Amino acid sequence: MSIRNLDRMFRPGSVAVIGASNRERSVGRVLSRNLLSGGFEGPVLPVNPKAAAIGATLAYPSVEALPFAPDLAVICTPPDTVPGIIDTLGRRGTKAAVVITAGFAETRSADGRRLSQAMLDAARPHLMRIVGPNCVGILVPSIGLNASFAHLHPTSGDIAFVTQSGAVATSVLDWATHRGIGFSHIVSLGNMADVDFGDMLDFLLADGKTRAILLYVESITHAPKFMSAARAAARAKPVIVVKSGRTADAARAAASHTGALAGSDAVYDAAFRRAGMLRVFSMVELFDAVETLAYGSRIVGDRLAIISNGGGIGVLATEALSDAGGRLAELAPQTMARLDACLPATWSHGNPVDLIGDAPGSRYADAVAAVLEDPDTDAVLVLNCPTAIADSREAARATLEVVEPARGKRQSPPVLTSWIGEGAAAEARRMFASARIPSFETPEQAVRGFMHLVRYRRHQTLLTETPQPLHEWTAPAIEAARGVIAAAAADGRSMLTEPEAEQVLEAYGIPVVQTLTAAGPDEAGQAADRIGGRVALKILSRAISHKSDVGGVRLGLEGGERVREAAREMLATVAERSGGAAVDGFTVQAMASLPHAHELIVGVHRDPVFGPTVLFGKGGVEVEVVRDSAIALPPLNSVLAQDLIAQTRVHDLLRGYRDRPAADLEAIQRVLERVGQLALDLPEVAELDINPLLAGPAGVIAVDARIRIQPADEAARPAIRPYPGHLVHDATLEDGSVVTVRPIRPEDEPGIADMLARSSPEDLRLRFFAPIRQLSHESAARLTQIDYGREMAFVAVEDGDLLGVSRLAEDPEGETAEFAVMVRTDRQKRGLGERLMADLIGYARDRGITVLHGTVMTENRRMLALCEKLGFVRSSLPDDPGIAQLTLPLATPEPSVNQER
Repeated sequence: MSIRNLDRMFRPGSVAVIGASNRERSVGRVLSRNLLSGGFEGPVLPVNPKAAAIGATLAYPSVEALPFAPDLAVICTPPDTVPGIIDTLGRRGTKAAVVITAGFAETRSADGRRLSQAMLDAARPHLMRIVGPNCVGILVPSIGLNASFAHLHPTSGDIAFVTQSGAVATSVLDWATHRGIGFSHIVSLGNMADVDFGDMLDFLLADGKTRAILLYVESITHAPKFMSAARAAARAKPVIVVKSGRTADAARAAASHTGALAGSDAVYDAAFRRAGMLRVFSMVELFDAVETLAYGSRIVGDRLAIISNGGGIGVLATEALSDAGGRLAELAPQTMARLDACLPATWSHGNPVDLIGDAPGSRYADAVAAVLEDPDTDAVLVLNCPTAIADSREAARATLEVVEPARGKRQSPPVLTSWIGEGAAAEARRMFASARIPSFETPEQAVRGFMHLVRYRRHQTLLTETPQPLHEWTAPAIEAARGVIAAAAADGRSMLTEPEAEQVLEAYGIPVVQTLTAAGPDEAGQAADRIGGRVALKILSRAISHKSDVGGVRLGLEGGERVREAAREMLATVAERSGGAAVDGFTVQAMASLPHAHELIVGVHRDPVFGPTVLFGKGGVEVEVVRDSAIALPPLNSVLAQDLIAQTRVHDLLRGYRDRPAADLEAIQRVLERVGQLALDLPEVAELDINPLLAGPAGVIAVDARIRIQPADEAARPAIRPYPGHLVHDATLEDGSVVTVRPIRPEDEPGIADMLARSSPEDLRLRFFAPIRQLSHESAARLTQIDYGREMAFVAVEDGDLLGVSRLAEDPEGETAEFAVMVRTDRQKRGLGERLMADLIGYARDRGITVLHGTVMTENRRMLALCEKLGFVRSSLPDDPGIAQLTLPLATPEPSVNQER
């Protein structure tokens, strides 16, 4: 992650246009005109070797001739000139460039890739940042910066739009300008040779003028960096994304457009969900989502109350709500009584609340006021259709008079509106927009806006739910699985046999059926007699992956003689259908007996962009026909596993129906967690299928499994950094007691709450710089559910109790980090604080962090003394003498830009 020098990119004091032109309809002409006419107050320096002036502005023949080094350069010269221009600008001191020129990696040619690398090589020694190439440019309306060849100057606002597509950038600009929507930034990233979505998310997260972030994504180039930045940004402000390339043809078109690998759309969907972002599927829907999320609307559930002056539009809204998975609110008796008192006797007496076509403004006001106080309503949608006997504007004004005062009340649900039609309705929509109340042209759009709130809340809630404790795998179990894989690799195989695959699953605690191997039909019969009862007979072949396709599976066989006969028949059938594939023998399995069991599939796949993924869904031989599955990114915990299951249709069956009892959902969740851990521990596992996994009320059992392996160094990195278990260790304190020091985990939230509850008010005040009683669930979750790619927290644990915690948060460059530490009051004076700080400092050094810094209240003498002992340098804050600044220099690595950490 890096935002180095992006301030020069988006807040420059001066701009040079390399390739400025007077030629009509040229990119250089439009760039120059936009920069000179957009209201930018700094100097604009056109560069053209053949023109004395661009318009009325003095031009310079070369970069060397510029009177000073510009903060930002915009380049639109032929592609083979760009690396040299970048080098010259860098030598002069320019720190940011926008390369408009196309003809680089997106051409998929060796020459294009060479030019792209040469451009980056020229920029790197000077720490110069590059947006592009092959882009429209950047726009920052608040400072009048229009460094693009867009056809309009956008209005200033608080929405940032970041896109890979220049055509989408200009289309959105045109669409938004005519609707009065303003932007804090519009950034066309193009090929993303340097600055990418991860960098922009980090930059916009810290930008106080940006309330919401919109993304148009065709591909992601550095998945771990993107996920880390996206998770951080989405916690702080709405991040809404449109991803193109959902179909195979569109994915190929997107890859051709950007020169980057597109990856699976289902995996992108899982990544956006895991990060807490809201995905939408069209540009209109994108701005519908902004209408609700960027206005600060928040909800606590999915129950919608609808108020209208016409039954038809209320029905349309209800149908749209049902189709989208929302619920109509069940109005409470006291709400119904209030509505009975203020509405005509002919009102609908339910939800939707039909006010009747002659409803004046006062009727709207009374109904909205009553429904806003309904205890079982999470949001209110107010609809209006034009009639000849009532004024739509009066209804809008009356609604506003009720809604605006209510917005200040903490428990008041958000209000969405849809005034249908033009004329008076359009004026009403403008009134709502100026009051920052979401307003839509149709009831269906309004319901979609409400469901955006619902989905966004669900994704955000998922980020803060506290999972159950995870099972910790021992090194011997992991090594046992690695040993099976290593033996197969040494044998030159890419597929494990079924018994080998089952050994890997058993190492991770996944129940498997009893399986015996047999060299031939006679041995298969003997194995069946040893197992007893009904058995399954399967062909054992390193050359055959899908056994049932070649007649290599027989079920429900009973007795050794029957199995011998079936084995002989199977050999003939397999030989005919497989073209004579080599057969190693047979496996004989006890027939799994799970009453009321469902057939499921659990799998692992390695996406070329996002790395390992976990799949769950309806299993069995019809798995590819039913297509009921969902994907998640590991690592998984109980909350994430539960969410993965809930995304499928089979989830409704697993919960039980009619006289069929529910399956053991917790057992299914455990399998998903363990498979996710397997995917992280064993990069050699390229693909894993457990199909079927039988799941019933009594638990789960894997009946069949296949694993394909690959060299570990060919596996894509996980998109989410897994738990750093290698940092767990025991530490001996000054009194001789031993504690376990380990990185914090999401399930430590109750432990953190307990630690704070057992600390003195004075210690809490010194740690948090203010008196506190307890942390909210959301705050505690934020402290425990950290991104190990940019944060670290070590906890000290004794007999299951959390005694203390030290933590650091890196800056986006990964060069400096802020620290904090706290020890429970009754466990102080044992050297625990020093132990936790020593571990933190050692970790920071290993990460290449150059400076560790923090602030401590000057009255916290014991903490100041500890930091002095550890080598921190103390300084005062000029504006707050009660706070000391502490700094510890650690190392001085070579500076770099956009390095993956």
